[in-house]
Amino acid sequence: MILVTGATGLVGRHLVAGLVAAGLPVRVLLPPEWTPARIHKLAWHEAVEIVTGDLYDPDALHQALINVDTVYHLASAQWWGRRRDLERVDLLGTRGLIAAARAARIGRIIGLSQLGASPSSAFTLLRAKGQFEELFKTSGLAYTIIRSGLIFAPDDRFVNGIAALLHSNPVIVLQPGQGENLLHPLYIDDLVEALIRTLELVDTVDQIIEIGGPEYLSYNELLLTVMRVTHTQRSIVSLPPYLLRTLTRTTRSFFPRWPITLQWYDILATNRTAPLGTIDSMFGIHPARFEDTIVTYMPQRRYALELGRALLRRRLNRD
Repeated sequence: MILVTGATGLVGRHLVAGLVAAGLPVRVLLPPEWTPARIHKLAWHEAVEIVTGDLYDPDALHQALINVDTVYHLASAQWWGRRRDLERVDLLGTRGLIAAARAARIGRIIGLSQLGASPSSAFTLLRAKGQFEELFKTSGLAYTIIRSGLIFAPDDRFVNGIAALLHSNPVIVLQPGQGENLLHPLYIDDLVEALIRTLELVDTVDQIIEIGGPEYLSYNELLLTVMRVTHTQRSIVSLPPYLLRTLTRTTRSFFPRWPITLQWYDILATNRTAPLGTIDSMFGIHPARFEDTIVTYMPQRRYALELGRALLRRRLNRD
């Protein structure tokens, strides 16, 4: 049995679907606020076992870990949370899961982290992810940590957030600094395939593995690519990152579902790349190129309408 936490997030949704398609037995731990009506909307809800509870509930964790051999721990506040949320979900929640997993004598725990993660990082998200990794390494459990490049998908927050941002202003788009820091985009299907193949690869046990796609892109290049694909040409205005953080914090106080979060600037603060070819040599995966992939779904999207609906929605989605 495989347990997946964070199963309703971007990676979790796709991973559970991939595990089910591979014929593997899957159990998911969903937050207690997930009602039967919401659960019924999940495409794979009938194909998996579902336990409701959170990472701070020992009873729910005990139930979720019965007969489990492997845990994919994907629960994270990295896209929606402030520092206290990252500490609660990514750190406190991980401590609770590890304690329960030790008691249940599971075989291995697999976690997802960020390129650039370090417990001594000056940036909140990368520091939290570095501390998250330390919890894995000192857990006493067999572990694998995948440090991923920037994940893009038809339903991702980052790249689609850029497209929504372009539709929020018909003239300009703001960019932190010169947008020169390098990113390493990785398509969701390639990441999910790597996570699944990790199950069978002994060489990945007790390892931190850094993977990305077939190319490096600066944020400026990524922004220009999204403008080209979505046919939304805007003048790029560079501002100091600290000023953009302040503007974002103010905007989100009025519009909690604004597509840009403070974690964006942590992701863009430094070069975040893995050696090219790692995902091919280790997992036998030929990753998809960024522009070749987004051109298959972005031009058809109505981002202005999606942005308007998101900003008017009352409930803040924390998946």
